[in-house]
Amino acid sequence: MTSHSHCTCRTAAAISPEMWAKIDAIIARHREQPGNLMPVLQEVQEAVGYLPPEVQDRIAEGLNVPGSDVFGVMSFYSMYTWRPKGKYVIRFCESPPCHVLGAENMLAAMKEELGVDLGGTTPDGLFTLETSACLGVCEVAPAMQINEVVHGHLTRDKIRQILADYRAGKAPDYKKLPYTTKDFRSYTQAPGELVLLSNVGVINPEKIEDYLAKGGYSALKKAVTTMTPEQVVEEVKTSGLRGRGGAGFPAGLKWSFTRPLQVPQKYIICNLDEGEPGTIKDRYIVEGDPHKVLEGMAIAGFAVGADYGYIYCRGEYYLCKHRLNTAIEQARAQGFLGKNLFGTDFSFDIEVRSGFGCYICGEETALIESIEGKRGYPRAKPPFPGVEGLWRKPTIVNNVETLASVPAIVEKGGAWYKSLGTEDTSGTKIYQIIGHVKTPQICEVPAGITLRELITTYGGGLRDGARFKMCQTGGASAGIVTEAALDVPIDFGMAKVGGALGSGTMLVMDESDIMAVLG
Repeated sequence: MTSHSHCTCRTAAAISPEMWAKIDAIIARHREQPGNLMPVLQEVQEAVGYLPPEVQDRIAEGLNVPGSDVFGVMSFYSMYTWRPKGKYVIRFCESPPCHVLGAENMLAAMKEELGVDLGGTTPDGLFTLETSACLGVCEVAPAMQINEVVHGHLTRDKIRQILADYRAGKAPDYKKLPYTTKDFRSYTQAPGELVLLSNVGVINPEKIEDYLAKGGYSALKKAVTTMTPEQVVEEVKTSGLRGRGGAGFPAGLKWSFTRPLQVPQKYIICNLDEGEPGTIKDRYIVEGDPHKVLEGMAIAGFAVGADYGYIYCRGEYYLCKHRLNTAIEQARAQGFLGKNLFGTDFSFDIEVRSGFGCYICGEETALIESIEGKRGYPRAKPPFPGVEGLWRKPTIVNNVETLASVPAIVEKGGAWYKSLGTEDTSGTKIYQIIGHVKTPQICEVPAGITLRELITTYGGGLRDGARFKMCQTGGASAGIVTEAALDVPIDFGMAKVGGALGSGTMLVMDESDIMAVLG
């Protein structure tokens, strides 16, 4: 247990009667909810601060599940803890993008400033120091997260100042921050039309009125009131939209497998786990334009005959979860989610579920297991989720960028979307350029930009006049290319030169990096 708690310095206090009552209320609120174990564990940990054995037993009894299930789930996800931690939990990112920019040195500086090692809590009970495999904030590497708030571009002096602010009671409220890291509009902007990021940095993401003023939910209304589900599926097939999470499977084709199935229940799942190191694009969409994701999900639900959707958001994305829940409440209030949308017999609603620290849950079947309240082990395929997914019902799993593309496709037509990008990869794509470049950022351009142009135009070139050495393409699970691939279009055809489009992230490394070859 201690290996998962990462905390050995504080003694657990007795649970007060008032806290027991709060725990029981959380259990009661979720008791009839499918897959309730993960939400209950997360809410109780937030209330109590940790989950000691007696609390685990109370949850098991209240949900009528074996205690071994509670222990099994807690021991699988890294963000659960058995023991008390400090008031502020500091998680240092250890991802490849942070590593190449000196995260180890910054972690050593933090240990020195706090006087504790990893897993330790300062004597005053303020800080507990931990690491995270990835925080999903690679554009501000090296980075750390203190409770819900990210601090990036770390230096020793910046670490000292941050700690001084927290000690002085100046902890930021993450719900009041405009964004987790940076303003998208501060980046070098592409000259063409934005499809996915058109509203980001332009509208207030917590006001549905702003989204409606930009034409929001008109595509959903068009689909539900003027098109058949089959027509929506065909439009998406015509567009050539391929999954933007990395695998690149044609979205319309995936939907066409599920649409004809005659069953009483189907689901839509939006994958916002975004655990692939270097991948940060979906966070920008959700933080800046959450209603576009909801609209895309509802259109997908109409197309395949699903009436319920889940957004699986990685545990570290606190602002995303807040923005999504706010948007869902607003959409329900105005009739864009819920029963009988636009006076039709189509109903659709959405719920946010949170991961809690597990890279593998970005894989669609592991994600499904997690929503069901289990350890996130991938399932054997076939059967594929489109036939047998969540609770063994047909389930469409698409990532944020894919679903956010759907409203524009319905509004402007599949042929319009297909005219963008390349023959192999239609539409626009959000690329992430990070690592040893002067200006790490994201950009949305028609698919097929070259790596050289991405580095030069949007990354600002390599830092300090260094020479390009290599690039890890598409995420940690994809390939590494050298300068021979600099002028190859970054689309799904990049696999021919040993790279991959993947999630669209490009981790650039200069000659200061040493590659170890094991064999």
